[in-house]
Amino acid sequence: MKIHTVMPFNLKQFFLEELELANDYFLNKNFTASWYHLERAHILGQPYPYHHTLVHWKMLLFGIKLKNRREIVGQIPRLLVGGVKSFIGEIPVGNTGGANVPPLKSMKIPADLKFIINENR
Repeated sequence: MKIHTVMPFNLKQFFLEELELANDYFLNKNFTASWYHLERAHILGQPYPYHHTLVHWKMLLFGIKLKNRREIVGQIPRLLVGGVKSFIGEIPVGNTGGANVPPLKSMKIPADLKFIINENR
């Protein structure tokens, strides 16, 4: 079990880029693309408690702004527990973080993100 507390600088750049893209698409009312980039940020940030929690916070805000009750209700426990799971190293790898997937289900990491993660640890 490996405990991650600090996201590597190079990986953090990709993480922040995904959050920026999510925000840009949201401002342009392209909610599908915005959510897609939040999910990608979740995959990148999942092993790191702060970043994992931050993405769930952004997902909760997304749900609130769109008045999506399912996402709001689904994000609250993820927000409360996600960072703790990251800290102890027990995450469902590749999980995209939304209320549309079971919180403990591991998922296949997209090839481009897998490459980014492996090259920037």
